[in-house]
Amino acid sequence: MDKNINITVKVWRQAGPKAKGAFETYKLQNISQGSSFLEMLDVLNEQLVNKERKEPIAYDHDCREGICGMCSLYINGHPHGPDTAVTTCQLHMRRFNDGDTITIEPWRSHAFPVIKDLVVDRRAYDKIMQAGGYISVNTGCGVDANAIPISKVAADEAMDAASCIGCGACAAACKNGSAMLFVSAKVSQLALLPQGKIEAARRAKAMLGKMDELGFGNCTNTGACAAECPKSVSLSNIARLNREFICAKLGD
Repeated sequence: MDKNINITVKVWRQAGPKAKGAFETYKLQNISQGSSFLEMLDVLNEQLVNKERKEPIAYDHDCREGICGMCSLYINGHPHGPDTAVTTCQLHMRRFNDGDTITIEPWRSHAFPVIKDLVVDRRAYDKIMQAGGYISVNTGCGVDANAIPISKVAADEAMDAASCIGCGACAAACKNGSAMLFVSAKVSQLALLPQGKIEAARRAKAMLGKMDELGFGNCTNTGACAAECPKSVSLSNIARLNREFICAKLGD
């Protein structure tokens, strides 16, 4: 049964991209374990604004349903917190105990510079998608779903890869700051389907090239990305990306 707990929260505060940041400590009382992590932050911000007359903590959020990938928080040393296969907005306070100290940081990655407090600039992922995360087609009315026969195995694997929400947890968790899991998921979801195979070679080279250009590191197969991924995207996608890239380079 959920109960109310008292916690200490250490939050990274940074006024802007060029400003020097530091941790600030806050006390919170009577936080329901049935509340979500973001609801706890809402309570903290109300306390800061109404009682302490301080500026609220800036943090990203949108859908609060684990779909959009906006809630990018590093909680107690883990992207999205200590729970598995959930985003920050799906994390509930029942994962914490009375008297706990919770440390909250923004994504720690060179490619994701801090904008303010816990908000980071993740436009690097958008630029990688712009480089090749699409198929070129003439638009019009939608075709029938069964117009192109696709095996169930390929469809399932493509759907698993497509579950990536682009939150950035993989790059934040990686000691090299690599975005390989993200790129491999986006390449895989298209490479596995007939519609995406036509541009597979161009896509693999373009997206990996853009990843390197934007300052992401290289993959050394430590597996931290897959362990922390809120959508359980598999490391096998990275192997597929490497195969796609090698085939593309051999075809040059």
